[in-house]
Amino acid sequence: MSESDIRFLPYEDAVKIVAAIQEEEDIEVKDRRILTVYNYDDKEVCWFDFEQVMEAVQVEGKTADKEEVQKYILDHIPEWAKEA
Repeated sequence: MSESDIRFLPYEDAVKIVAAIQEEEDIEVKDRRILTVYNYDDKEVCWFDFEQVMEAVQVEGKTADKEEVQKYILDHIPEWAKEA
């Protein structure tokens, strides 16, 4: 499924369900980092590949800051995450 096939929640709705974004090791792939999204019930909602997110938010060679990463993720929470 490509990103164009995924429907995302509006930012305002994503903020209401996302309690935390945690950088973690991928337990299935050695030396790979992921950003796991948790809701207010401390349940995993979805996850993002760390390198892909950092590449997507990088601007003119500048390393992304925490707020840029959070905004990117909140703009890309899939609609099905409401069911988590």
